[in-house]
Amino acid sequence: MFVRVKGVHLTLNGAPFYANGFNAYWLMEVASNPDQRSKVTRAFHEAVSSSLTIGRTWAFSDGGSNALQYSPGVYNENMFQGLDFALFEARKFGIKLILSLTNNFNDYGGKDQYVKWAKERGQNIQNEDSFFTNPMVKSFYKNHIKTILTRRNTITGIVYKDDPTILAWELMNEPRCPSDTSGATIQNWISEMACYLKSIDGNHLLEVGLEGFYGASSSQKNPFNFNHGTDFIANNQIPEVDFTTIHSYPDRWVPNLDNAAQLNFLRKWIYDHIVDAQEVLHKPLLFAEFGKSWKQPGYNVTQKDQLYDVVFSSVYKSAREYGVAFGGLFWQQLVRGMDSYKDGYEVILSEPSSTVRLIMHQSKKLSIALTNRESSKTNRLMQPFHNEIGKDLGSSSTI
Repeated sequence: MFVRVKGVHLTLNGAPFYANGFNAYWLMEVASNPDQRSKVTRAFHEAVSSSLTIGRTWAFSDGGSNALQYSPGVYNENMFQGLDFALFEARKFGIKLILSLTNNFNDYGGKDQYVKWAKERGQNIQNEDSFFTNPMVKSFYKNHIKTILTRRNTITGIVYKDDPTILAWELMNEPRCPSDTSGATIQNWISEMACYLKSIDGNHLLEVGLEGFYGASSSQKNPFNFNHGTDFIANNQIPEVDFTTIHSYPDRWVPNLDNAAQLNFLRKWIYDHIVDAQEVLHKPLLFAEFGKSWKQPGYNVTQKDQLYDVVFSSVYKSAREYGVAFGGLFWQQLVRGMDSYKDGYEVILSEPSSTVRLIMHQSKKLSIALTNRESSKTNRLMQPFHNEIGKDLGSSSTI
């Protein structure tokens, strides 16, 4: 069955849908090598064993010798079959996948690769933000959307747009447009691409891939008032966008602050977005990326556990009261034997640790909240969340 939106909740089989999960951007790439596919199977097995049932991964790899899309409209069938396998295995394990369609950054090609392709075809383009405005670039991206959505899985025989294993499409991983801090460029692009995608696929949910940065009118809520050309409110008010997302990496965003101040920033970041999703946008919210790197100076595992607990506890508090938050996806899940993918944020669920125990405990607790949802008082939506998170925030100032 497809996951649907009903008011400020996601539903599955008519019941509210809450679930924690993981990021594993590498699923397609690893599965493109049949000899490595057991790693994908193992990752799903370990996730489900930890009560994690949402995964987020890349459905793009632009340019290069082992890309999904070698050049505009030219695809690598071996890589595509890797994505086929990832969807096939996720279906077996009961995991719902969010598929991201391109990257804001240069990793795996992204918007810079699309701009390079257009330049090679004679387009006079100033910078990579022309990805959002150049007609040729936009046509390349729309073709990729259509190619992914109309792909027929070589294992299951199911066309992607008809596959309920897919929870949602994501337009771009962490879109930013620093060349236009008014927000108009990103707003127009989201609207155009969301309408185009929905014209092909009316089954699946759609989210933008936003980190949660606010526009000029509320930039004081952003780390150090930065404006990245996106707007959590305006971007998510586009009718075709079904649910909201936020990311947070306090160790990268506010690295000058000590651990206690970083956690206070995180609490307020979550609080602001849950309130805005509930009271302004009236749409569900997913905490789609968070983590803490062991590569940062002064790191210790207690700090990582504290960060994870803030996120998962906030999701649970909201979900328990039928609020907008429906899950948290940590960055990133690996399995043993994937050292080359380690980035400092990785978690290997088969290796016992306090972090793994916390993930399992919080995710089981969330699933119990779902099971016992009928006993909750559905008319109490936000006030308990305001009260509890407000206590955590205390008198901490805005970052």
